[in-house]
Amino acid sequence: MYQLQHIDPARFLREYWQKKPLLIRGGFNNFEDPLDEHDLAGLAMEEDIDARVVSQQDGQWQVEQGPFASFDEVCKGQWSLLVQNVDGYIDEASLLLSAFDFIPRWRVDDLMVSFSVPGAGVGPHLDQYDVFIIQGKGTRRWQVGEKGEHAPQLPHPKLSQVAMFEPIIDAELQCGDILYIPPGFPHCGVALTDCLNYSVGFRAPDQKALLSDFADFALIQSEHFNQRYADPELASREFAGEILPAEIDAVRQMMKSALDSPLFDQWLASYMSFANDTVALPTPLLTETQVKDYLLDGQPVFRSLDVKAIWRNLSDSQVMLHLGDSLYPASVDILPVLEPLLSAPGWFYAGELTDAELDEITALLTQWLNRGYWRCDLQDVDD
Repeated sequence: MYQLQHIDPARFLREYWQKKPLLIRGGFNNFEDPLDEHDLAGLAMEEDIDARVVSQQDGQWQVEQGPFASFDEVCKGQWSLLVQNVDGYIDEASLLLSAFDFIPRWRVDDLMVSFSVPGAGVGPHLDQYDVFIIQGKGTRRWQVGEKGEHAPQLPHPKLSQVAMFEPIIDAELQCGDILYIPPGFPHCGVALTDCLNYSVGFRAPDQKALLSDFADFALIQSEHFNQRYADPELASREFAGEILPAEIDAVRQMMKSALDSPLFDQWLASYMSFANDTVALPTPLLTETQVKDYLLDGQPVFRSLDVKAIWRNLSDSQVMLHLGDSLYPASVDILPVLEPLLSAPGWFYAGELTDAELDEITALLTQWLNRGYWRCDLQDVDD
């Protein structure tokens, strides 16, 4: 288990989160890489994984997109291999995210892992999201500039950079060090040795993305969002081509009423969670009795790493769990057990529930096991 050191979460959120960068020396004591460059290369060869190689040779930048059948032709000069969403494929990498659980799970995006040879990096650039960069094996020099206007550069069609900047942080990171960078602060990292870096990125959807997905959600709600514009007090006007400010405001209020609907809460929680409903169902399908006996025997269940579950409060006694488009009501009393179950790659029952609470957890887990969201040794799962 990865445990953050030398950081007080409350103080960090108050003084640094989305405000200014922070270098945390020894953020992880005795840090052990959850994977190596060979594991990373193996992932980059998979069809459904987002990977790229960024290289610079003779002053020319190149970007090659995976999957890769071979690395001989793309890994030339000073190069970095970058792989997105590694937490969705490797248990140990997923555990690294749990160290940052003082930030809400719905804000977490993914864990990007990179391997670089000496002199390699992706150049000075900006991100529009928060990121914690963890130094694995090796050493990398990081420079971070002040937030402000920075001239964009495009040395390659697939590589956005900015002009080099005056650093406010200039440091060589050793294994276990962590660098936090808020949105809009330019930064540049250059490997001094062969090194691995782990970037914990956070979701920052823009209005276009949110409005687009909410519109898709509204379109399939046959019983809702059907209000039509009406103007029973319409009066004559001098020019038929004019739309009056009051009419514009009436349409705006009609649109805002859609956002004020209780269904907005449901949509947002579903949008920020994820569960893959396209996987083949495991066999055999389990009964609640089988699952309860399995849990009472102290046996583990394992979350599919691409499942991201969040919940929202409905009342003093009930919450709603969201796994993508699937919704599951649950009692507040089982939250202390639900939280580790929903967040950890693996979980086992430690006897901390009443009989009624265990029955509720069992009912939920039975559904999730039978949908492939979790797995256990009672079932066979096709790879």
